[in-house]
Amino acid sequence: MPYHALDYYRLDEQLTEEERMIRDAVRSWVSDRVIPKIDEAFRDHFFPQEWIPEMAELGLFGPTLPEEYGGAGIGDIAYGLAMQELERGDSGIRSFASVQSALVMYPIYTWGSEEQKRNLLPKLARAELIGAFGLTEPDAGSDPGSMLTTATKVDGGYRLNGAKMWITNSTIADILVVWAKLDGVVNGFLVEKGADGLTCPETTGKWSLRASVTGEIVMQDVFVPEEMRMPDANGLKCPLMCLNQARYGITWGVLGAAQACFDSSLQYALSRPQWGKPIAGFQAVQEKLVHMATEITKGQLLCYRLGQMKQNGTSSFRQVSMAKGNNCRVALEIARIARDIHGANGITDEYPIMRHMMNLESVYTYEGTDTMHTLIVGSDLTGLEAYKG
Repeated sequence: MPYHALDYYRLDEQLTEEERMIRDAVRSWVSDRVIPKIDEAFRDHFFPQEWIPEMAELGLFGPTLPEEYGGAGIGDIAYGLAMQELERGDSGIRSFASVQSALVMYPIYTWGSEEQKRNLLPKLARAELIGAFGLTEPDAGSDPGSMLTTATKVDGGYRLNGAKMWITNSTIADILVVWAKLDGVVNGFLVEKGADGLTCPETTGKWSLRASVTGEIVMQDVFVPEEMRMPDANGLKCPLMCLNQARYGITWGVLGAAQACFDSSLQYALSRPQWGKPIAGFQAVQEKLVHMATEITKGQLLCYRLGQMKQNGTSSFRQVSMAKGNNCRVALEIARIARDIHGANGITDEYPIMRHMMNLESVYTYEGTDTMHTLIVGSDLTGLEAYKG
């Protein structure tokens, strides 16, 4: 059945013509190209790579960057709306765009040399190059400052040693943004596919994000030329700023998954008969639908206001944490309520519910767990950090 987006507080009226146009273009692409194939991709555990150039054609890679570097120069609200529509299709599709834009192109644009920017960003925008972001390690997740990956200065460049895991796109990436400690300080390096000593094994056996490529980055004396170190990427704040960019996209994205679950639930409830009438006519089901719609609407308003502040440069990473934590939490709750409304049918791939639910279990914890985002906001409210002990 056709998709009907929930807009209970008429947020559309607040959007510019350009923002609506960008959202509608991505919405149509998702409906036409992603929805018909996503269940097969999820079931068989593969990412349809024919979608990559199509996403590039839509301008989904680095869209907020200036046009001189291959971007489209659009605003943060338009970018968020695009991420919402991609995740309505699947979290794995939005994750691909988030990594390419927020975790690869953003750091190159922000801390890279002019040569790096002009050489790499347009190619990444056109998807001639695929990128990946290497920060998380087997024993360094919520505490990235404890990373063990090191860079040692040698003639002409650096030697990198260490391992990263849970890396989206690692097995198909042409360029890896890798964070390593150089003389005890976190620095950013650009590692090219095929480098001696570099391996990127795929992570298998996932029950979540199955239509997404996940792997590791293993480096044994990998040589990185001097010109491939990002000269201004010094300090832990740099990868954390990248994560903040990605988290912003997630706050919008998960609402797309929630919208898909709500729309399926509403249509199902209106068509499923019991005791002589649709189950939508029963109080318990209506209560569930109203709760879902209310949480989506609150999430939309949270995103929109955050987008406004981000566009005018007044948002903080703490506000992004509040939005990411809240919206992931309610999206997962909505998926679970949707499964209940669909009954036994909710566990089949005839409906998108279980796929979104399993994906959201990952999104709930990646780019910062719910607990970490709670503590970030808590420290801001109280002035007391509770991260340790």
